[in-house]
Amino acid sequence: MLFYFSTTQDQSFSSIKANVHTGPLALLLPAIQGITFSLILIISLNLGLSQVAQAKVQVEALSDSQNEQLTVTYFSEGQQHTIQGKQTAQGYRFNERSNKVINLASLNWPPYISEELCNKGWVFQFAVAVLVSKGYQVNIHFYPWARSVMLVEQGKMDILFPEYFIESSAPSDAVPGKKRSELLVLSNKFSGGELSLLKRLGYPFDLQENLRNLKGKIIGVVRGYQNTPEFDAMMDSKQFAVIEAVDELQLVKLLVAKRVDLIIGDPKVFTYSVNYSNLSNRNKQALLNNIEIVQPALKYNHLYFAISNKYQQWSQLLDDVNLALLEFQQSGETDRFIKVGSGCTLDF
Repeated sequence: MLFYFSTTQDQSFSSIKANVHTGPLALLLPAIQGITFSLILIISLNLGLSQVAQAKVQVEALSDSQNEQLTVTYFSEGQQHTIQGKQTAQGYRFNERSNKVINLASLNWPPYISEELCNKGWVFQFAVAVLVSKGYQVNIHFYPWARSVMLVEQGKMDILFPEYFIESSAPSDAVPGKKRSELLVLSNKFSGGELSLLKRLGYPFDLQENLRNLKGKIIGVVRGYQNTPEFDAMMDSKQFAVIEAVDELQLVKLLVAKRVDLIIGDPKVFTYSVNYSNLSNRNKQALLNNIEIVQPALKYNHLYFAISNKYQQWSQLLDDVNLALLEFQQSGETDRFIKVGSGCTLDF
């Protein structure tokens, strides 16, 4: 009989392995007396070693996730404020004593925001600071973007972020017969990034005025993203073929594999999505060495918080968010968050 004991203390992980061939489980107890921290017992009777190892890794990941502690710091009126957060079944929670509960839906979109970034990225920290500064309890949930959009448009989540500007003509993909602007209310803007087309290295394509030479191309887009009014209008009228991807990493793979002619998005996000992936360093470099930005950029896109108008106090929430954005902009806090970024250095 093979027993695995996995223990956690002070957010570190260690394991104790014991092979037991005879005697009851009680014989093991003296060997583990004095252990005062949490004990997880995995009993393997017939599992192969590879299955046991896999189970052990899953337990370790779960333990680390449940114990993850997050800290966000911001300055207001010359005072430093530090908010401790934690991961829960309801997302990443901050200011839990407040009864003004807000649920936000987001996506993994490095370098702006991602569960894979330490400190979750500057937009994550910025959103926490903006809302906590106005007394809200913050719960941030990560989903694929299309699902985040759907949940907020349906009123199952309160805020969608970071969002691009929503054109008045943009239809909802979640609520048939509705425009997105009928379901979501945008905050004031804050800093974002460029939106560009990318092509394979050496692919003979130069962007022409009015995007007219996009006609007939096969272009990769992330499902649920808004781009520019001109691009989206051409896409909706099927002037070029579209292949939808779940994220930017999948788009880069489609481009390098010659499944599409072009892809569209924020170049910084493409770079970070590749670098923060689980690919080998060799494959990461192969992808990044085979793509290039089409000049000029299509647009600079500011970012917004999009509030569901199904949230009962949406008007007050909008006023609070806009006031906090103004205060952060005037005090230099917005620039500080951007400059500090995730607060971490890359380790690849």
